[in-house]
Amino acid sequence: MLPSSNAAAPADAPVDYHPLIRQVFAEMGKVVVGQQPLLSRLLIGLFTGGHILLEGVPGLAKTLTISTLAKVLHLHFQRVQFTPDLLPSDLVGTMIYNQNQSIFEVKKGPIFANLVLADEINRSPAKVQSALLEAMQEKQVTIGDTTYALDLPFLVLATQNPVEQEGTYPLPEAQVDRFMLKVHVDYLKKADELEVMRRMANLSFVEDVQPVLTQADIFGIRQQINQVQISDTLEKYLIELVFATRRPADYELPEFAQAVQFGASPRASIALHRASKAVAYLEGRDYVLPEDIKEVAADVLNHRILLTYEAEADGIRTQDLIEAILRKVPIS
Repeated sequence: MLPSSNAAAPADAPVDYHPLIRQVFAEMGKVVVGQQPLLSRLLIGLFTGGHILLEGVPGLAKTLTISTLAKVLHLHFQRVQFTPDLLPSDLVGTMIYNQNQSIFEVKKGPIFANLVLADEINRSPAKVQSALLEAMQEKQVTIGDTTYALDLPFLVLATQNPVEQEGTYPLPEAQVDRFMLKVHVDYLKKADELEVMRRMANLSFVEDVQPVLTQADIFGIRQQINQVQISDTLEKYLIELVFATRRPADYELPEFAQAVQFGASPRASIALHRASKAVAYLEGRDYVLPEDIKEVAADVLNHRILLTYEAEADGIRTQDLIEAILRKVPIS
């Protein structure tokens, strides 16, 4: 039985979901070791309705983390391996002829799930990306002449390998911009990898986790995050950060003046606003601090800044620009 969020709470009192969120981390820790920052970002995306792009070398438990999270949240999970021969119908579904009834029937694809893992998303061609883009942006798909709404919550968690580029397709900028966060998954610490090795070397190890949150809980948390307060000063600071990615020279960063081809879009402002409120909520506060904005700034901005070829040739990274902006832009 799923734990009740409303136990012992007065009818007119808001539900405190924080004990359940801590329980989510505890359940995840039974299977996944040392990926707490990744889990926090996944929860931020889930609770605010933002898709997430994960980038990291193979073997860092990206797929395991996502599939385990789906079990803990009691959500419908589907994994799609993106390959060069993948068709849009393999993702969204297609019309199948029923010979017995002499009619066409809809066979829905794996996109009809709450959590969709798009594994190695950059290995599929433009038509597949276009079909996925409609689902990400509109929360709907079109099969034949009919449009079908997707079940909510709906979240796309995509992975891509930053090392092996042969046989890959660069993601369209419009699609990359739809991802709320781009999270770089790094290697584990020595102690964490030792624990992983011991667990997985045990042939009797069982991935036994219990569901903690319901869909109603997720929407309840979303409503509470929406009520987290952010001051006018921090909202203006947030806007200044985004504008600094577009015109670094105006913010006393002349060394980056010729490095930026395109800065972050208005979606970055929205994503940074939502993500910072989610960070504050996960920390147990109902108000946003500057540290909350800074914590997620890189994950929100890094994939929305397009550098010039000259900047890349000079070894300038988007991370360098973001770090410089966070140091330079004041809170006024």
